[in-house]
Amino acid sequence: MIEPTMTMLMPRFWIRRALAALTGLLISLVLMLPGLTQVREAPRAPVAEGVPLSSQPFYPALLEAVETWEAVPLGEVIGDNPRSTLLNFYVVMAEVGHQMRTISASAEKDPGFNWSPAAQQRINRLQKRFNLAVEALNSSDFAKSVRTDRAEEAAIQLKQILDYVFGNSRKTFNIPNHDAILRLNESLEKDVSEWRLPGTAIVLRLDDGNDSQSGNYLFSAGTVQQVERMYEEISTLPVRSTPFTTPGLYDFYSLTPGYLVPPKWYLRLPSNLRQLIEVQIWGQTLFQILFSLLTISLLLLIIAWLGRRLIGTYRDPASSKSGEPCGLQADNIAWWRVLLMVPILPLTRLSLITVDSTINITGTPLVVATFGFYIIYFLSASVLAYLFFEALGRTSAEWMMYLRGGTSTLRLQRISNFVMPICRTLGAVAMVGLIYQLLLFLGLPAETVLAFSAVPGLAIGLGASKLLGNLFAGLSIQTDRPLRVGEFCRVGDNLGFVTKIGLRSLELQTLDSRITIPNAIADDATIVNFSQRSQRSDLAPRQGIEMRYALNQPLTPEQVEDLLHYTRAEVKQRPELLHSLMSVERNQEDGLELVCFATVELHGWQAYLELRESVLLRMQQIEDQVAKSRVVIGVSYDTTAEQLRQIPIWIKEVVESDPAFTLRSCRLMAISDFSYDYEFDFRSSHSSYAAFKDGINRMNQDLLASFALHQVEIPFPTQMEIQKD
Repeated sequence: MIEPTMTMLMPRFWIRRALAALTGLLISLVLMLPGLTQVREAPRAPVAEGVPLSSQPFYPALLEAVETWEAVPLGEVIGDNPRSTLLNFYVVMAEVGHQMRTISASAEKDPGFNWSPAAQQRINRLQKRFNLAVEALNSSDFAKSVRTDRAEEAAIQLKQILDYVFGNSRKTFNIPNHDAILRLNESLEKDVSEWRLPGTAIVLRLDDGNDSQSGNYLFSAGTVQQVERMYEEISTLPVRSTPFTTPGLYDFYSLTPGYLVPPKWYLRLPSNLRQLIEVQIWGQTLFQILFSLLTISLLLLIIAWLGRRLIGTYRDPASSKSGEPCGLQADNIAWWRVLLMVPILPLTRLSLITVDSTINITGTPLVVATFGFYIIYFLSASVLAYLFFEALGRTSAEWMMYLRGGTSTLRLQRISNFVMPICRTLGAVAMVGLIYQLLLFLGLPAETVLAFSAVPGLAIGLGASKLLGNLFAGLSIQTDRPLRVGEFCRVGDNLGFVTKIGLRSLELQTLDSRITIPNAIADDATIVNFSQRSQRSDLAPRQGIEMRYALNQPLTPEQVEDLLHYTRAEVKQRPELLHSLMSVERNQEDGLELVCFATVELHGWQAYLELRESVLLRMQQIEDQVAKSRVVIGVSYDTTAEQLRQIPIWIKEVVESDPAFTLRSCRLMAISDFSYDYEFDFRSSHSSYAAFKDGINRMNQDLLASFALHQVEIPFPTQMEIQKD
């Protein structure tokens, strides 16, 4: 049986918490119902006496507009004069209101679970008429994210305001037509650009960019902004009934799900159930609040789950063991992050459509919910854009490596260090652009957003000059390429391997730490690149290496010659040392120094130090070997002349009895105070330093045996006085 892991339990834990919170909210709402329920139906006062709509001067034009719209299914609500726009709007909205009621009342007779094709055709025609009426409102002052919704609500509320104004007016309205506007313009020094409905705050204004002769009149932006306030003032007042009035139109629109006409399944619910779920709380029904909260909760749970999976890709134990993943593994992880972010966008859009059009919340709750959805949408899109460009950069680096005919990790790292900063910069620019769009959708004017965007520019100009300097220096380093990733360099006083080159800084792995050097400092410093570049960039970089060893023992010229012989033979046997050169120099202490120049294919301090350590240790062994290859041996004064002539022969026999030894010379070099001193030197071809020392041991024993056999005495110094006769 598999035990449940923490990863498996986390979604259940959050679901239980969400359900508990939703249950608590429902209980709170039920307890608050008596205080929050708003009853729109209030005792109505008798309608005041006034001028009937049929007695208004514009009534014949109103009837003419009705006939026109009956003959022309799709006309133009917007007109070139206030009368045309106002009456067209009033007629079309009256038809919209009547059709909404009529279609909804036919739900019981319409067959099927969904609306029949004939009913759906009527609904589509109704929506087109409604959209034409909404176009007559200048809704530019609303935030872009809620502009359409607020304009549609304002159109329905404005229709009920006009019902009250036309039905309860105590005076007649002379709404100017095109000819009246022309006469008014001729009598005034300044052309008329707007007209106000007398006694109201309803203003029709020329559309921006049009002249008074051929312009279109719209309900002004200020009027549209004040429609909600005006509607609240007249919503409970009595209205004289006319063929054009649509009482309760806004309540019917806002307190039922669906767009203009509720779905048939909702209209067929039992009346008792509808009375329960249509209880009003904060201007919305209980049905709308509950299902909106459920939709938002599900969206947030999905986002939390996807976000946790996304964060988990940055702390994956499999990648943390070996450092930052690279190659195909990093490519797969990058695209997996993109796939984790992609579902958030359509889910957020679907949730917005559900809350807005299907559940149909209105007013301030709709504005708050829409702002929240757009914030989630654009922030998720910003993160998605950055992750997409990062994944694209990694894939592009791999394709560039394959197209250039290489498969090495080092080559991929070099290409990535050039491509990834560019892609990440593009991702950051995309994020800034999306945030800019978000601010516009939330209602900030473009001038304000541009002013905000000027603040970072001012900050860069005042306090981020170093950042700009590093960026330009980084571009210079990427272009001139004085050093590359994997090369062994000295930047200023820092010596190490280059592990990363970014747009702001580069990283140098020294012996004891990792140093981050700003590009501006690196660009100004003296760069010593010990690496030798080849024509094939996929090969490992070759670094020049210099090793110096101070000789601790005084050596004769012959010994120095032997030292160079042994060391040159040693470096030739090492395949990791390429193009090696050996030499001796005299140092400042008037001693000799053995110098080795070579080219190596190494990457990393461990390999570098291991090679340097082994070479220097071998140099010390060779120095000791050279010192032990020169031997001085003395014989007593009692040695005869014949024996003195035979001693070099005996020494040669002893030395060359070991095949790895070759005697170079043997000479009587000194007559010292106690002996005749023979000096002989030889060369060794032993495979190791230990074998050489074993050979020396055997040679010394054989010399003693040979001298004893030939009765040659090796004296030792004494302070005793010997007197002879």
